[in-house]
Amino acid sequence: MDLWSYPLGTFKPEMHPTSEHRAIWMEDIAHIPTALRLTVQNLNAEQLLVPYRPGGWNTQQVVHHVADNDMNAFIRFKRALTEEAPVAGSYREELWAELSDYKEAPIETSLILLESLHQRFVVLLRSLSPEQFQRTLISPTHGIMTLDIAAQRYAWHGRHHIAQIDSLKERMGWI
Repeated sequence: MDLWSYPLGTFKPEMHPTSEHRAIWMEDIAHIPTALRLTVQNLNAEQLLVPYRPGGWNTQQVVHHVADNDMNAFIRFKRALTEEAPVAGSYREELWAELSDYKEAPIETSLILLESLHQRFVVLLRSLSPEQFQRTLISPTHGIMTLDIAAQRYAWHGRHHIAQIDSLKERMGWI
């Protein structure tokens, strides 16, 4: 079951990142919308409602969650760049996943949102100096974190959810 929840394993940060590490994370972030779109493109309405694990979200919820999470991440980055160690807003993702937009909005709305959001986010990330990646924010769940760590977590998060959907597709024979 852990493999279904964390097919890539849990997040493990690179504590001494280099510019090469950052370039890889930026490319990951740039490609998340396309990778997610390709992962879900052939799923029908019924398949989108199958949870990736027992008790887990369905694929439709995961797609909407990635969009919501990434919007929040973008705002956290901008605040960390313009404020001194801001407290990052948190949200009750498990409750958001039960709201009507997760159930009724087509996933295409979140896929389009992700494409636009990531274009802007990557422009911002590519403009940052190594010193700016050392700026911090305070996460209610993870404590003080540099933008280096936040960028890694953000890149991992997208890959993580795509891997959950890919794992489901493989187990169900939808590939």
